[in-house]
Amino acid sequence: MNRASLDKRPDEVATMFDDVAPKYDVVNDVLSMGQTRRWRKVVVDAVGVSAGQRVLDLAAGTGTSSEPYADAGIDVIACDFSLGMLKVGKRRRPDIDFIAGDATRLPFADNTFDASTISFGLRNVNEPKKALAEMLRVTKPGGRLVIAEFSQPVVPLWRTMYTEYLMRALPAIAVKVSSNPDAYVYLAESIRAWPDQDHLAAWLQEAGWESVTYRNLSGGIVAVHRAQKPLAGPTGDPASGAAALAAHTGPVAKLRRNITRPGR
Repeated sequence: MNRASLDKRPDEVATMFDDVAPKYDVVNDVLSMGQTRRWRKVVVDAVGVSAGQRVLDLAAGTGTSSEPYADAGIDVIACDFSLGMLKVGKRRRPDIDFIAGDATRLPFADNTFDASTISFGLRNVNEPKKALAEMLRVTKPGGRLVIAEFSQPVVPLWRTMYTEYLMRALPAIAVKVSSNPDAYVYLAESIRAWPDQDHLAAWLQEAGWESVTYRNLSGGIVAVHRAQKPLAGPTGDPASGAAALAAHTGPVAKLRRNITRPGR
């Protein structure tokens, strides 16, 4: 992996997403073989909000992930740092509120949202732990966080095959279907460098989220993490967060992986 290619400034990453915005959703469908729609449905089910509630959809891009909430009468804010993505989304869905914002300095007041969610964008944030703390700040006490992110396949053979696809096949396909294939080389490398399921769960605990669980999709290619903001008291416990991280210096302690969907 070319580690230098991952050392991009936030403005460089934003420009990269601006460039791919017009065809971003189509290319994602091709590269994921249509799985993105299924993954996003799992996220909506896990968020579990209803009409009248308010949702922050962070790293929303063109708003594809925000549409199910808007269609259900839920007040959704689509927030992203790429103006190009937001412009494409606003043209397609003028009824959705698109707001430019930095995930590490969200432009919202404390305790604003009933739920916060981010799909396939946390790994592109320059300081992801700051983003987790910011989402905690803007979420109401007792509110929910749901994260969908590429992760580590749990079966060794499948993990090897998937890594080969990421680093060889994906860039080759992107050359044919994307206007900026270099962007997809960056995205492939960012996926491979991203921490596994348990490490992300530990980050959530460190940030102050509780009741952290996750569910593997497609054999662990994607993991959906879910957590809750404490009802009262301090937003984080540094001691417990440090202990959670320390546990990952040796064998990774397994956390409960099943996310109970609403109504089940």
